[in-house]
Amino acid sequence: MIMNPEIQITKLPSQRQQQPEETPPREDGTTAQDPPHPEHHGPHAAQQQPRSKLTLLPLVFLIYFEVAGGPYGAERAVRAAGPLFTLLGFLVFPFLWGVPESLVTAELAAALPGNGGFVLWADRAFGPLAGSLLGTWKYLSCVINIAAYPALVADYLGRAVPAVAQPGRTRTGTVVGMTVLLSFLNYTGLSIVGWGAVALGLVSLAPFVLMTGISVPKLRPKRWTAQVQGRNKDWRLFFNTLFWNLNYWDSASTMAGEVDRPERTFPRALGVAVVLIAASYLLPLMAATGATDARPEAWENGYLVDAAGIIGGGWLKYWIQAGAVLSSIGMFEAQLSSGAYQLLGMSELGLLPAVFARRATRFRTPWISIAASTAVTLAVSFLGFDDVVATANFLYSLGTLLEFAAFLWLRASRPELKRPYRVPLPLPALVAMCTVPSAFLAYVCIVAGWRVFALAGALTALGVGLHGAMRLCRSREWLRFNTAVVAAAEDHQHQEEDHIAPGDRV
Repeated sequence: MIMNPEIQITKLPSQRQQQPEETPPREDGTTAQDPPHPEHHGPHAAQQQPRSKLTLLPLVFLIYFEVAGGPYGAERAVRAAGPLFTLLGFLVFPFLWGVPESLVTAELAAALPGNGGFVLWADRAFGPLAGSLLGTWKYLSCVINIAAYPALVADYLGRAVPAVAQPGRTRTGTVVGMTVLLSFLNYTGLSIVGWGAVALGLVSLAPFVLMTGISVPKLRPKRWTAQVQGRNKDWRLFFNTLFWNLNYWDSASTMAGEVDRPERTFPRALGVAVVLIAASYLLPLMAATGATDARPEAWENGYLVDAAGIIGGGWLKYWIQAGAVLSSIGMFEAQLSSGAYQLLGMSELGLLPAVFARRATRFRTPWISIAASTAVTLAVSFLGFDDVVATANFLYSLGTLLEFAAFLWLRASRPELKRPYRVPLPLPALVAMCTVPSAFLAYVCIVAGWRVFALAGALTALGVGLHGAMRLCRSREWLRFNTAVVAAAEDHQHQEEDHIAPGDRV
């Protein structure tokens, strides 16, 4: 597994940010936690077109595609551990894992809204190095994860066009062409991406609803107990597949500055998304494993298409095959938006060079950040599918452990922080709530393998180095940063320190 370290030069160093917490919204819809956009200070600010804000339904489906996008890609869990463990996993895991992370995201996204999301949370809790590392881990995990989707589409298309499934120019051209085309669609605007996600979600979910209904007379519960034969269960592949299909609940937080009334919209959207995502995996997998006689060994990526043909006929098979392509497009678009707006938010906060905050004149999208994320995605697009999953999971696990720690620390050390939504639990219960998913995250890291472990260590060291490099570039003025935002935050921090007695400081 090889990644070009030069690609990482745009990743996420951080500077300490302190923002006021109770200032009313500005006229542009941002809050005091959102630093002013660089373009708001230019001579042509009045000529800028206003940006459309994300509302509840588009945000629900963006979260849906950030996390899941349907049961596509879940087939290898059946192959690794059999139908019963797969069904139990997709029944329990969304609630043991998805609910705690959703609650953490809902509270912190409402308390500290603004593009950048979890980077700001870690920076506020532990300082600039923590924010830099969390940003590095989560951003790399995001773009590595994005790289899996064009390859997954190629796997599904390969069942209709065999040349696409085989290594060679046809597959390479398909993967590269899809990556570039979908990146351009992201350039057209987050509101378009959001409502596009709604349409893609409804069209891609519809055939699974039909398949579930058609399968009921054909279900044989005994088939759910089929065992993997001839070898032991592959728990590493099982948990990596399960985790890969059900993570990234916090990714939409990086776009909080683009959401209408995030303090109300985020908690509601996350609650709806948990139920939608759990059902979108469990019901189709129950239908496909209970209504067909295929052994677990036959469950490779794309088998759900064959199961649909057995259950409903050719028309349903081709609909689900088309749905796989549409779902992967939705996942690509949602996660590319998350990564790009993370870079945008960090640039607006003065953590990355100002160039990453540049928005397209017509669509108001961060085109430099989109282009950078697309370049990194292309660089890792040709890793093996399992390698992509394992590396993305490992980096995401490191970042989420730090995110949980930041959540608990802010709750303990900053009780005065205004929280429009507050998880209704005391601190000891919050610690218990975070313990179960944290234990699973630790397990994912332990079983990752030495190659993934070594790569993550190298990327972490690179993140530390980039944090120092960005500080040097700011101090020497080698690159242009949004220093007005940083200076305002530092002035506010000094004012806070002047009004806090030494014995009261945390």
